[in-house]
Amino acid sequence: KSLTLQLMLCLCGGIKKPSLGTLHKLTIKAEPGSVVTCRSAVTIWCEGTMNAEICVLHKEESQKTWGTQTPEMPENKAKFSIPSVTQEHGGQYHCYCYSSAGWSERSDTLEIVVTGIYYKKPHLTALPSPVISPGGNITLKCISWVGYDKLILTKEDQKFLSSMNSQYIHSIRQYQAYFFIASMTQDHIGTFQCYGYYNDTPQLWSVPSDHLKIYISGLSKKPSLLTHQGHILDPGKSLTLQCCSDINYDRFLLYKVGEDNLTEHGNQQTKTGFSLSNFTLDSVSSSTGGQYRCYGAYNLSSEWSASSDPLDILIAGQLPFSPSLSMKPNSTVHSGDNVTLLCQSTNKVDTFILSKEGAAQQPQQLKSKFQVWDFQAEFSMSAVTTALSGTYRCYGSWDSSLYLLTQASDPVELTVSGEVTLHSHGDLSPNPRTTLDLASENQDHTLENLIRMGMAVMILIVIGILIFEGWWSQRQGKHVAGM
Repeated sequence: KSLTLQLMLCLCGGIKKPSLGTLHKLTIKAEPGSVVTCRSAVTIWCEGTMNAEICVLHKEESQKTWGTQTPEMPENKAKFSIPSVTQEHGGQYHCYCYSSAGWSERSDTLEIVVTGIYYKKPHLTALPSPVISPGGNITLKCISWVGYDKLILTKEDQKFLSSMNSQYIHSIRQYQAYFFIASMTQDHIGTFQCYGYYNDTPQLWSVPSDHLKIYISGLSKKPSLLTHQGHILDPGKSLTLQCCSDINYDRFLLYKVGEDNLTEHGNQQTKTGFSLSNFTLDSVSSSTGGQYRCYGAYNLSSEWSASSDPLDILIAGQLPFSPSLSMKPNSTVHSGDNVTLLCQSTNKVDTFILSKEGAAQQPQQLKSKFQVWDFQAEFSMSAVTTALSGTYRCYGSWDSSLYLLTQASDPVELTVSGEVTLHSHGDLSPNPRTTLDLASENQDHTLENLIRMGMAVMILIVIGILIFEGWWSQRQGKHVAGM
């Protein structure tokens, strides 16, 4: 009767809480966790007192006890269920129980946070990349377009890792906070989110940012990243990037530099023993342009391989003009000659890109130079070979959008023919000469003979003029004497 009376008075706020501390402290926890999405369910468990008759759940700053429950046997746990959490459930809780031995010591405080109260979610990004080498440092940046007082970082089922005051950046009109993680290890990898909240309601958080998964790359052999559609693409085309390795990796990861979402695929085995995975991207658009890398991993390992070499994907036709392309000395040359391809534009261009049709390697890039009335860059090729024959085009880009290009220049065809003359050294055999060399030599001799003949004719003409002048002078002299 005494217990019933105390509880009735306590629930009605008529007396203070019972004197606590006769029994040991209880344990309090929340399932599935203490960070709860608005309108979802949560269960608070209070446990630890043997033969407890009743347990009381109390919320801080509440004048009334939140609820009472009879413990379940034999676990001695009291279950407090909240089927649909609202913002009034956010706060700090503790519990205590009563048995024939008296009141237990109060539990530690359990903080229930309700998320999704504010609908403007922040954005979480990783600097320099969500894939970090062991021992490396990473900074997680939480960005908000709403002026929350604090931004908070969480990792998977943990309540939170850190809370930071948001800072307003006037130039970009954003609020942001930086969370620094030093010396990355396997313990740091996982999925992160960030939230925003106001100082006067610390248990009421915003909608979470999108998930950001952090990976660790190791020292195992890097795979190769390839494209069969070329490095420069027109909008609307299809694009498949292939990550492959002679190591039998079970899965591959594709990463676009500067973005936070990574794509993971299982592998395929080829008859030649290679493992590979094809990543088919959506129809090519301006957002496809960028630099890509890939990684490989085994199923039983959380560590990824070293990164592939970077692969640049460039999107043509994004700037509304085209440069011009010309060749010096001309478009038909012999092996061993030097060739210069000149890209020019009267419109501003920061970088020129030279592309050879069908080439597997990435296009060449050069910074432009302003020359009198246009921007230009010279791509020099020394001692060309027949392998450099082909169709060339040039494009331009701006520093503000490196992967978005102008329209293509008109194509220029380079033809490299013949062989370079081989020179003997020391005791080597005399110079071998090709048919092309002999023809060239014969042409040189013919020209020399023509020059000699021409000079001989000119000399004969001059001698003839001198003889005629002498004859004419003698004749005039005789005529004068006769008179």
